[in-house]
Amino acid sequence: MPDVVFSVDQTKSMRDQAVPGHNRWHPDVPVAVMVRPGQQIRVECREWTDGQLGNNDSANDVRDVDLTHAHMLSGPIGVEGAEPGDLLVVDILDLGPVQAPQEYGDAPGQGWGYTGIFAKANGGGFLTDYFPDAYKAIWDFAGQVATSRHIPGVRYTGITHPGLFGTAPSAELLDRWNRRERALIDKDPNRVPPLALPPLEQNTLGGTATGDVAQAIARDGARTVPARENGGNHDIKNFTRGSRVFYPVHVEDAKLSGGDLHFSQGDGEITFCGAIEMGGFIDFHVDLIKGGMETYGVTTNPVFMPGNVEPRYSEFMTFIGVSVDRETDENFYLDATVAYRRACLNAVEYLKKFGYSGEQAYLLLGSAPIEGRVSGVVDIPNACCSLYLPTAIFDFDVKPSASGPTRADRGQCAVTS
Repeated sequence: MPDVVFSVDQTKSMRDQAVPGHNRWHPDVPVAVMVRPGQQIRVECREWTDGQLGNNDSANDVRDVDLTHAHMLSGPIGVEGAEPGDLLVVDILDLGPVQAPQEYGDAPGQGWGYTGIFAKANGGGFLTDYFPDAYKAIWDFAGQVATSRHIPGVRYTGITHPGLFGTAPSAELLDRWNRRERALIDKDPNRVPPLALPPLEQNTLGGTATGDVAQAIARDGARTVPARENGGNHDIKNFTRGSRVFYPVHVEDAKLSGGDLHFSQGDGEITFCGAIEMGGFIDFHVDLIKGGMETYGVTTNPVFMPGNVEPRYSEFMTFIGVSVDRETDENFYLDATVAYRRACLNAVEYLKKFGYSGEQAYLLLGSAPIEGRVSGVVDIPNACCSLYLPTAIFDFDVKPSASGPTRADRGQCAVTS
């Protein structure tokens, strides 16, 4: 059993834990616990919104979620001997939903999780212009398998993974983040959703920091929504058991933190809250490569070796998109974002022929283990992307045939009132 170095009582907010975590990136967030190279550790995690969403049939909680609290991260975990310029070697040994004696309860991860489509006014998602309102699906866990009363007719094996882990930024790196993201916001300051999220003092949690240090974290701490040079919110579904991650170290002790655990997710996490979100645990082995950033040229972003744990789906329906906006017929030059969006929309339209609503299809593509690929970015003017949807996750034949699609009443996902 790895050493439990950060524990979470799932009945309490992260703010009320014996040792609280944090929800901003800042070099001065105090270390919660020190570990040594070579140690095996367990980190318990709270669901990323700190339990604002419930196991119910309404999406009002998705519509009303307060993102100033997010993400609730466990840590920071200090590593003895870690110095700027090192690489922190993190092996993911195991991870999953909340374990006994807390395995059942009201918090996400206690036998269930959720997928949400965020409202355009509150973060939106990849297809927010097509689905501007909030929706939700609840998923029940049975071993490795997830099923949902809100999206009947599908069951699939999840690739459990952390959406977010990273090391603390240096003061210089944090300043770079804030300057460049403010410059991006200034290009269109009134955009909905915004182009970026600047530091925000409201609801900042800085671990055990107090006084002037806590005020500095609230004033300058970076929001945790995007991935950056320290790692952060990568949302890579193959970042699972057996993976080895090499994180750049920017501060003394490295200060590793994370959370945002996912039971399953499709490539792109397209609904923004597109994974099956949960609290739970993650087991690590940690080590150091002294001077590894310069030695291996890993100076801007982490690198990782994926584990070989994934569902064995062998047959797919593949949807293709190119960089053309079908509504306006505007051609974009080698724009992979436009191309992948079109591949997703093509898949949504296909699934609607079997009785799913567009929102159900969107929620499914965000949470199921779909494969998203950049298939071509050289054939001017059109980038080409593809989306691989496993056919075995359906309890009916989803492939085209001369007899036509098997249309049925597929119920509905949770909606807002």
